[in-house]
Amino acid sequence: MRKCFGGVAAVDGVSFSLSPGEILGLVGPNGAGKTTLFDCLAGTQAPTSGRIFLNGRSIERAPSHRRLAAGLGRTFQIPRPFFDMSLLENVMLGRQGLAGERILPNLLFSRKVARQERDTRQRAEELLDFVTLSHLAHQPARVLSGGQRKLLELARVLMAAPALILLDEPAAGVNPSFLEIIIERLVELNRRGATFLLIEHNMDMVARLCGRVMVMAAGRILTEGTPDEISRDPRVVEAYLGGVAA
Repeated sequence: MRKCFGGVAAVDGVSFSLSPGEILGLVGPNGAGKTTLFDCLAGTQAPTSGRIFLNGRSIERAPSHRRLAAGLGRTFQIPRPFFDMSLLENVMLGRQGLAGERILPNLLFSRKVARQERDTRQRAEELLDFVTLSHLAHQPARVLSGGQRKLLELARVLMAAPALILLDEPAAGVNPSFLEIIIERLVELNRRGATFLLIEHNMDMVARLCGRVMVMAAGRILTEGTPDEISRDPRVVEAYLGGVAA
């Protein structure tokens, strides 16, 4: 896949695959093209060329909401909750395909709509409990710390039940106690079958979560391997570990 901005290739011939249940790490210096790659995968930017497949289906022309419905979720380095809405309301918004989102079903199938609303609320409460935020369920999202906002965003994307989640620097701006919670929750989700592609500068987190790591530099995949292999690769030390701060 390629993504060009004018004459600059931010993503230059990147090709890879993920196996179901894998946690794949994506590391590299700032400006390597990692976030642009995420944007292309999630549908917020269109690739200049190349194909994107999810469970065998070509999705490179599908908008972001269609990709989410197909099973591809995404979090952001800087969480984007609705600050004046409660945590519970924020998580409920992640539910896809509710009949009550359309006018006619509200008129003709009110019982179905009410049942889905109850189920959605119950699932949101379960997810808030899963990410240890249930005690704040009715508080506005603006009261949360940086780490709590990351946990809320994880709960909201889980509401859509994606099979693959793109995680954009979940450790950024998070204190150690909340980072441990995030790692524990990701491990548990992976144990249940979730697949993750993880951008992260925290190499300790990458080593703890990822069996395989890809290193990007200048828009290309420089190398890949286990966390231990990556940490000992001289090209990685020069391009990432020994250059830009991890």
